[in-house]
Amino acid sequence: MTEIDIFPGMSISNAASSKNEGAVLLRLHPGVYREKVFIKRDDVTVEGMGSSPDDVRIEWDDHAYEIMPDGIKRGTFRSYTFFIKGNGNCLKNLTVENTSFPRQKAGQAIALFAEGDLTAERVVLRSFQDTLFTGPLPFKEKEPGGFRGPTEFDERIPCIQYYRECRISGDIDFIFGSATCYFEECDIISRNGYADEDGNVTAPGSGAPDDEPYGYCTASSAYENVRYGYVFERCRFLNEGCPPKSVYLGRPWREHAGTVLIDCYLGEHIKDEGFHDWGKKEAHETVYYAEYRSKGPGANGVRASFVRSLTSKEAENFSRNKVMSSLHDNLK
Repeated sequence: MTEIDIFPGMSISNAASSKNEGAVLLRLHPGVYREKVFIKRDDVTVEGMGSSPDDVRIEWDDHAYEIMPDGIKRGTFRSYTFFIKGNGNCLKNLTVENTSFPRQKAGQAIALFAEGDLTAERVVLRSFQDTLFTGPLPFKEKEPGGFRGPTEFDERIPCIQYYRECRISGDIDFIFGSATCYFEECDIISRNGYADEDGNVTAPGSGAPDDEPYGYCTASSAYENVRYGYVFERCRFLNEGCPPKSVYLGRPWREHAGTVLIDCYLGEHIKDEGFHDWGKKEAHETVYYAEYRSKGPGANGVRASFVRSLTSKEAENFSRNKVMSSLHDNLK
């Protein structure tokens, strides 16, 4: 393995694109890296060398509503701070943030765009709308140009990603995409993304209309022929400034969305229904939303009719070993 030391002011993207063959370890020393990172290769590890993820921070502020030189909006998939695509890649002990704010004026603002088999350990991801995109994209876009970005024309190849002891925060659909993902002992933090004209976050309960939720934690677009979507085990669903019963655990970006919670803690901000159907009544028969032994104040509500309560036997099908080994046998 080739090891490369990187310090603030040096380019992470340039180091990753070096012509070194085989596995590469990028050792990021403490500091702030102001860079829009682009990595497209296999077997790259990007590791922060600080004592905590906060010691190494990568930040950028592109957002979907920005008008590009050709007069077209940047859109969701060109808004990322950190893009990584390939297999055998790993992120460790660092923070990736999209600093666009307020969300009302920025729209979607991806912090991490991750496609391919990936492991992330002790990584902090922070934005508001669309913080973490777990590629690949869905097969078809809903409107022309909706997928404009670095993988718009790439083959859609199912992949598996593993997130351990990460902190992921946002407000609207802030974990979304088509990958199979296993989240273990992560903090999933819903933020109050409503703001006034000066960009100040409003007090809980005063920023959103009564009939409008403060957010959705997930928006899976799992493929029909793939066994697993998102699985969260022993995770904590927490919040920053959201009032009680104001956030959904997820909604289906596509009709075969899958999100399962195993032994998770749910804060009081989680709505009684748990999940939302995004107005897709037909998806009631195709989504797989389920919980097993949820606890905390957000676990006590009456769930929507299409949300399953798993038995202990059913929950065994969502163990880390089964999910992480499913890539070779989950395609029909």
